[in-house]
Amino acid sequence: MEQKKTTFTYKILRGIIRLVYPKTRVCGAENLPDEPVVLVGNHTQMNSPIICEFYMPMERYTWCASQMMHWKEVPSYAFQDFWSQKPKYTHWFYKILSYVITPFSVCLFNNANTIPVYRDARLLSTFKTTVRMLDEGTSVVIFPEHDVKHNHIVYDFQDKFLDVAKLYYKRTGKVLKFVPMYIAPGLRQVHFGEPVAYDPAEPMDTQRRKLCDYLMDEITRVAESLPEHRVVPYRNIPKKYYPSNKETTHENTRRGL
Repeated sequence: MEQKKTTFTYKILRGIIRLVYPKTRVCGAENLPDEPVVLVGNHTQMNSPIICEFYMPMERYTWCASQMMHWKEVPSYAFQDFWSQKPKYTHWFYKILSYVITPFSVCLFNNANTIPVYRDARLLSTFKTTVRMLDEGTSVVIFPEHDVKHNHIVYDFQDKFLDVAKLYYKRTGKVLKFVPMYIAPGLRQVHFGEPVAYDPAEPMDTQRRKLCDYLMDEITRVAESLPEHRVVPYRNIPKKYYPSNKETTHENTRRGL
């Protein structure tokens, strides 16, 4: 794969982020197949792209919302996606902040190893780029959560990203594997679970939900097996409302179950 060219400003910003962001330990690397895969993880707000940029143990490209890569689109997208759930009396501050971060967002996400994800007809280019990267031996990271709660660990996964496996099989004849990934900023750790493979013999319409359910369940299993910590949720809610990874256990104990 050809090395991506980056700007001097990006290199400075990257160095600053690496200096101030806590080091993160990779666990469960034995679950990573010796081939390009799609890593599917919980979003954890800004933690996930930072951790993926610095601490993944393989060459990888990360899916990134295209809005975060374009000057005119960053402010509205950033406010809606990051801060719209904050108390209304603080919205004026976060609207200003969404403009402040725009030049940094455009610089970082256009220079980092990212694949822009579009919400219109250009989505096809997202899939084509993803398949090409995989075919060239580079893994891809996807955070498919959206604002529908699944459990205390993850929000529900949008399932269209799984169609990458069908396109990859059509192009290469190879079966793509998806590796569940749990990111725990509170523990300064990222954990890989047991992979699951696309089945070319099963219709994609029936397979999407099955694969999503497995990935969400495996991420939840990994999270619940770890020492107690606060889960960084998909929604940018106040930290005092972050759930515990042991939430279910505590609730059952209180109920005598």
